[in-house]
Amino acid sequence: MKTPWWFLHKTPLAFLMVPLSWVYYFISRLVYLFRKIGAYKSGRVVICVGNIMAGGVGKTPIVRQIAKKLDAPVVMRGYKKSAKTGNVGDEASMLARDGIQVHTGDRKSNVILLDRQAHERGPIVMDDGFQNPRVKKNISVLVFSQKLGVGNGFLLPAGPLREPRRAVRRADAVIIIRDAGGKKVKKIKLPASVPVFYATNKTVSPYSDGTALYAFAGIGYPKKFFASLKNVVGRKSFADHYQYTDDDLKKLATVAKRKKASLITTEKDWVRLPDEYREKIKYARLETIIDDDFWKWLGDKINANN
Repeated sequence: MKTPWWFLHKTPLAFLMVPLSWVYYFISRLVYLFRKIGAYKSGRVVICVGNIMAGGVGKTPIVRQIAKKLDAPVVMRGYKKSAKTGNVGDEASMLARDGIQVHTGDRKSNVILLDRQAHERGPIVMDDGFQNPRVKKNISVLVFSQKLGVGNGFLLPAGPLREPRRAVRRADAVIIIRDAGGKKVKKIKLPASVPVFYATNKTVSPYSDGTALYAFAGIGYPKKFFASLKNVVGRKSFADHYQYTDDDLKKLATVAKRKKASLITTEKDWVRLPDEYREKIKYARLETIIDDDFWKWLGDKINANN
């Protein structure tokens, strides 16, 4: 589904939905406690990269950088699997394209499977799962977007938060992805006890700055992607993890042609396109750089857990 418009604003509708948020949180806590029974402890260091905000903060690029740096396998749900992504999900397909070993499906089962690889004792990276206690984590890192903060600050469905902000205290560290505009963080109040690190995203277009672009995206917060591009003459947003049809893509191509523009999308969207369209449509590459002090901190934490 598309990200609800009220997630970023304290609108009357958001306030009306707050009672539903209390029900959601109560049920989610019961599920959390139930799933905690029989939690599995891996023989390898498990690094969980998660968030408390539902989608769109830029978590997967952070997972990619950590997995590549450590040459570590990734376990993840593989959300919205389809034949277009090899039945592993768009995010998993993106990671696999970078040569990362990705295991989708039940995270606990996959961690157990990796434990059986006696010749491998390095870390395992868990994409998401901060709210899933079935696997014990040695290191938990939460990701926030400086541009989005914590949205309107309300829990689902009144806002984007999966759990209250105090849940950050369970994390070992926080990574904040800087806003391209360099604005100060105003919406994220973090406990002083949790170390905070920063990362920078750079969107690299395959086109020259003078090329007119018609951008489309089916991600959590497509406006972030649109704002990162130059010379955008049109834009179209779809639901997160949207599965594009031939009809969708023909319509996009028609509109782009009328505007004398080239179609462009995100890598996450591109891997969901049918093969014949991947040759016609280009994606903007997202380059992520995490500050050096994070890698020093992470190395020390891994050594402490070995």
